Amino acid sequence: MTLEEAAVKLQERFQIVQRTDFRGEITLELPLAQIEPACKFAKEQLDFNFLADLSSVDNFGDEPRFEVVYELYSLNSNVHLRLKTRVSEDHLEVPSVVHLWATANWHEREVYDMMGIRFANHPDLRRILMWEGYPYHPLRKDFPLAGKPSDMPDVAFSHPAPLAGGPFVTLPSSGHIEDREPRARQVEEE
Repeated sequence: MTLEEAAVKLQERFQIVQRTDFRGEITLELPLAQIEPACKFAKEQLDFNFLADLSSVDNFGDEPRFEVVYELYSLNSNVHLRLKTRVSEDHLEVPSVVHLWATANWHEREVYDMMGIRFANHPDLRRILMWEGYPYHPLRKDFPLAGKPSDMPDVAFSHPAPLAGGPFVTLPSSGHIEDREPRARQVEEE
């Protein structure tokens, strides 16, 4: 089965909010209520037997704010398909796909840990990178680069990380972004 054939079969069966064709890749955006059935159909009927990745995007300032992105792959057809859905900040819950692909387990835990998006019916939804009880989600765009103080000094440092000269710090100026970018400054210093 080709990528186009797979996309057409999904479009015939499910409500597609938006289809994006870019550089030989196809992305299908589905309503939240249809993402799990679409994933199940893609695996069982279209032979997408490998979940290569599951990630999230924070579109801070937009509503719905978050996207959950599923990178599906057919090992037999050598075809890659991207499905995605949007999630409102008011209802941060997506159906789990661990029952379809076991690899979704850690991917969903990471999205929960870093973005705060919960996965309904996940068998073990707990933090995977940050410690239990950490009250923030560090990959959200409103999380400061310097970090936030922690009330758990025995578990992790309790002061924001210093950013002076750090790899993500740009200099405030009216100049072009290339002049403020940290790697450009490092070249000048050498």
